[in-house]
Amino acid sequence: MSASPGALGGLRGLVHLRSILGNIQVLVLPDQIAIVKAHEAFASDGTLKDPDQQATVQRITQKLVATISKLKG
Repeated sequence: MSASPGALGGLRGLVHLRSILGNIQVLVLPDQIAIVKAHEAFASDGTLKDPDQQATVQRITQKLVATISKLKG
């Protein structure tokens, strides 16, 4: 997940970061999201204004929690 003030939302950085982390044996989940224009993307309560983006973040978070639970196992 990334966020930036620009139109690509840190997407370019995610590509490189995922590659580096994978090479040092960090478990990288396949799902990702880049929040564009982050300074405008959030409501005052901290949720994303775009309901589709909010749903994607929640789905990724649920997958992260499930993965961590399995690893703790």
